Amino acid sequence: MKKNKQPEPSPLASVSSPDLNAERLAALKKLFPDLFSNDGRLNVDELKKVVDPALVSETERYDFRWYGKTKSKRDAFTSSRAALVCDSARSVCPDKAGGNIIIEGENLEVLKLLTSAYRERIKCIYIDPPYNTGNDFVYSDNFAEGQKPYWEQTGVTEGGVKVDTNTDSDGRFHSNWLSMMHSRLLVARYLLTPDGLIFASVDDNEVQNLRRVMDEVFGEENFIECFVWKKSYGGGAKEQFAVRQHEYCILYARNIEEVDEFWLPPDPEVEKRYYKYQDRHVETKGPYRIKPLEATKSMDARENLVFPIPAPDGTEIKPKRQWWWSKERVMKVLAEDGLVFTKTDEGWSVSYKQYLRKEDGEKRGQKPFSVIDGFYTQHGTDDLRQLFNDEVVLQFPKPVALIRRFLETVGDSDCYVLDFFAGSGTTAQAVMELNKADGGKRQFILVQLPELTAEDSPAFKAGFKRISDITIERAKRVVQKLKSEAEGFLPNDPQRQFADSLGFKVFTLAKSVFPRVEFAPDPAKTEAENIELLKQYIREKEATFHLQFEKDKVLDEVLLKNGFMLDYTLTRQPEFKKNEVWLAKDAHKESLVCLDAKLAPETVDHFKKHKDQFFICLELALDTTKKWNLKHNLGEKLKAI
Repeated sequence: MKKNKQPEPSPLASVSSPDLNAERLAALKKLFPDLFSNDGRLNVDELKKVVDPALVSETERYDFRWYGKTKSKRDAFTSSRAALVCDSARSVCPDKAGGNIIIEGENLEVLKLLTSAYRERIKCIYIDPPYNTGNDFVYSDNFAEGQKPYWEQTGVTEGGVKVDTNTDSDGRFHSNWLSMMHSRLLVARYLLTPDGLIFASVDDNEVQNLRRVMDEVFGEENFIECFVWKKSYGGGAKEQFAVRQHEYCILYARNIEEVDEFWLPPDPEVEKRYYKYQDRHVETKGPYRIKPLEATKSMDARENLVFPIPAPDGTEIKPKRQWWWSKERVMKVLAEDGLVFTKTDEGWSVSYKQYLRKEDGEKRGQKPFSVIDGFYTQHGTDDLRQLFNDEVVLQFPKPVALIRRFLETVGDSDCYVLDFFAGSGTTAQAVMELNKADGGKRQFILVQLPELTAEDSPAFKAGFKRISDITIERAKRVVQKLKSEAEGFLPNDPQRQFADSLGFKVFTLAKSVFPRVEFAPDPAKTEAENIELLKQYIREKEATFHLQFEKDKVLDEVLLKNGFMLDYTLTRQPEFKKNEVWLAKDAHKESLVCLDAKLAPETVDHFKKHKDQFFICLELALDTTKKWNLKHNLGEKLKAI
């Protein structure tokens, strides 16, 4: 798994996610300072000249527009002041969770929060967003911190969110769906590694629009494939016209130049069907198949690939166009008995032997096909039934085998897999089962809105009031199933060790524990009086925070927003006698953390001799002298929140 350098947070710790818009402007100014005025503001007129020097009118420019596009982009790059709080009660074997995370919350806010620590660390994103079929699906996007709809609907424990309706009679039917997708894809792109991939399932209702919006977000040059998934077999009696049996999955890269070739694992059925021949190398190379050596027209013309090959009868064989390989390689393979000659009425044809095993001894895989067959919706239903006592608690789940196919296409067995429209949790099951099959170390991050289930639905009747409850319960039952299957193995058996390592943590989207300014000036008072009232309001908020905050919740928020992944560990540091100081550590960084209301002088003095350490503490805990001393000793390594 590639380790990508993580952008460092700002010197002083923040209680909100990164301001992506400010970063974009800063990067633009660094590259093109002439586009900015003397006061540091972007000169829009100058930017327009770069985009369109001839001042082409709006109607003459190719563009993809819809109502609400500007707002969806603004929503994407507005910082979040929400928080993620660990729900230990619903977590499963959290001490074994590693990076496996399920997050209950509105996914746009969650994605923003994840950019603090997971930027450019997600290798694979798979999403199965709500299809735009005229039913309920559109996320409100009025869920920013401080807004009532999300927080009031979710409540503390029992509440949930009722998503907005989007009927096809609405004049903004397609626009609503596009805006919902646009903002989330914009943020998701920041999470992908340079060689990262995103798969997005969709049906005929929006496949064209999704292609266009993903072209815009990821760049059309990074489009890889639109897979056609044959989702069902048989049926069709109720169809008025053709029997619709397919959906799509669109695949884009963050940067296609960074992506390696795709190879799926060996398929036993393919081996039997194609690798039918044997020669003297069968013990080391296995059986072989025959493939034409002459190149097709799809290959660019190259003069060095046009040369004669000696035939068994002493004549020379020339290609009609050119060969696949260079002369040096052809002659080497010929000497190793790797070519097959066939005499026809038209003369000789040349093929080469493709052995099942490559030079390194590994079995040869296969390229993924753009048409996916063999995994059906019926299989997805069966996957769910097997876990939920023959109940179908959620309609039309994707088959586990289909998601496994996409994960195998990625080719990286040690990476983060993100699904921010998690639904029933198929992705979590696919990750765990594939890890068991190939010994991989993939880790899943799932995000699901606590959307209320309908009271007449099988899910509600089975006791699941929210779809996120199903997501969590499914992952829990998969863990239990895999552990149960390994019970008969010895402790040192790989299958037993794998099962013993399974677990996941549950986090919920919550209000920030830090004081928020919700002050409204009094129009009857002067500006100076309002300033004093504001200061008093802030003091009261800080006092409330000081008295009521829970350290565990604060740690989750502070560490995530300062770049720590959610699988961080905490170790109490015994050398600090006057304060409770912890060492926070993840795979990429570490820092000392103290959330005490006051810092003892001994704690401050510690950093006179340890200037290489990072330190996070509360702004409230510092008087002017302590803050100066810490800043003097630690500089940028001090994070005061």
